[in-house]
Amino acid sequence: MRIAILDDYQGVALDAADWSALGADIDVFREHLGGGDAVVAALADADVVVAMRERTPFPRAVLRRLPRLRLLVTTGMRNAAIDVAAASELGIVVCGTRSGAAPTVELAWALILGLVRDVASDDAVVRAGGWQTSVPGDLDGATLGIVGLGRLGKRVATIGRAFGMDVIAWSPNLTAERAADAGATAVTKAELFERADVVTIHLVLGETTRGLIGADDLRRMRRTAVLVNTSRGPIIDETALLQAIAERWIAGLGVDVYQTEPLPADHWLRRPDAPGGTRVLRSPHMGYVTRANYRTFYGDAVEDIAAFGAGAPVRVLTS
Repeated sequence: MRIAILDDYQGVALDAADWSALGADIDVFREHLGGGDAVVAALADADVVVAMRERTPFPRAVLRRLPRLRLLVTTGMRNAAIDVAAASELGIVVCGTRSGAAPTVELAWALILGLVRDVASDDAVVRAGGWQTSVPGDLDGATLGIVGLGRLGKRVATIGRAFGMDVIAWSPNLTAERAADAGATAVTKAELFERADVVTIHLVLGETTRGLIGADDLRRMRRTAVLVNTSRGPIIDETALLQAIAERWIAGLGVDVYQTEPLPADHWLRRPDAPGGTRVLRSPHMGYVTRANYRTFYGDAVEDIAAFGAGAPVRVLTS
């Protein structure tokens, strides 16, 4: 059996789990493979592929060109970049892994705190020889607006209340009762963007959420408010997002996810003169990346492969 582990950017996959019991040949790809032709060429001899989140797409056009592939493991139990229905038709089993909620929640709050307390700006001032040039905001008494009050959003709400924030929430199907159970008040979409001092996104990307947040929503935000997205880049209209920062519709932006990943070298967020300066905090889709979560991902991947080899697949994903 030949196993291909994809997109191991940090080079930690083999140390994060015990792969030896599988008795397999393992190829680790640390660099992103790119488009479909490159993926097919690299994986032509693979019986099993372990994909890290949605870094490498597996549409039908790619899957049908991988006749040896019998098992595709994705970290997490959802992967919009894999055509699961096509895989099933082609006789390819798709399995997932467990994933912790805490890492993404922690990063969301790291970005919120960094923006509200002007951490990047103060760091730059001190390194340049200055001292106390800004007056940061407050969380205590401020309003936290959560877009998407699911598994992650509920944990974000709990922390917001601990900081003394008033928590409001909206999502397309959120009820007042479900919001109250999470310690939040359900409001309309427009009201959330108008009232919140901090807006944080925790929605699943799908046909109904792609481009869900646009210019009208961002224009409703207070000029002193900040926006954080640790969910998926396409949920926010990126053209509107650039305008919001460049024209100072909002005070700050914390972003971990992008329309295209890895982020292209010529993207406006990478430019030395990018709009927003220290009012923009960027991270390279690190919401799920922690040592503990990687041990869960790769440990479960080994279990998935062993179970498949024994004829009893576990954590099987269906379309």
